[in-house]
Amino acid sequence: MRHQKTRHKLSRDAAHRKSLLANLCVEVIDHERIKTTEAKAKEVRGRVEQMITLAKRGDLTARRAVISQFPNEPLVVNKLFDELAPKYADRTSGFTRIVRLGQRLGDAAEIVQLELI
Repeated sequence: MRHQKTRHKLSRDAAHRKSLLANLCVEVIDHERIKTTEAKAKEVRGRVEQMITLAKRGDLTARRAVISQFPNEPLVVNKLFDELAPKYADRTSGFTRIVRLGQRLGDAAEIVQLELI
């Protein structure tokens, strides 16, 4: 039974959901803004903020933890530690913003823009 399980399944099995969220995290860090559905953006927001918080620590353990999340993305890991972590050094949280853009024409899903502040 799934009593009080707060994660959204996004209509995918566990492996597909894990890869989808990892890919969206990489895109947010790389491009600093993406357009996606509201449900996906709300799930990705927490993961991106965790990665930025780890990067702000800046030690080897934090770098290895980020690399374990994005094993095939060394440029994203370097950008996270070299560019984004110093940028957010004075903030404790709230590194992302969700801006509503309207509804998608095909299925009326709420489309939002997830961006780094």
